[in-house]
Amino acid sequence: MLVKLYGEAPDPQKRYSPSKLVGADKTRVVGYPDERRVSTSYVERQNLTMPMSMRRFTRLTNGFSKKVANHEHAIALDFMHYNFVRIHRSLRVTPAMETGISDHLWAIGDLVGLLSPLD
Repeated sequence: MLVKLYGEAPDPQKRYSPSKLVGADKTRVVGYPDERRVSTSYVERQNLTMPMSMRRFTRLTNGFSKKVANHEHAIALDFMHYNFVRIHRSLRVTPAMETGISDHLWAIGDLVGLLSPLD
């Protein structure tokens, strides 16, 4: 876990300016990670990608989920599309193909085939 430590908040005239980063605490939670390689870059990228690709995460929208289950399903579909269906420009394949989890490009029909019948 990487916890970033920030200094004093800027004066009120510059309230949207970020505070200065003064340090970071790294703590092992699970496993034995190489602490020199611990970074928040991947999580921060995902935190930006979700609101950009899913309307329900943008502010002041009517595309919200009224039920938690619907919200969970929408997130699961977005993650599956992002990792198995969408070819990423920098990788030239999907992340699942790059990591060896999948050996082919999935179609939307493949995702639908994973669904269990409704009761």
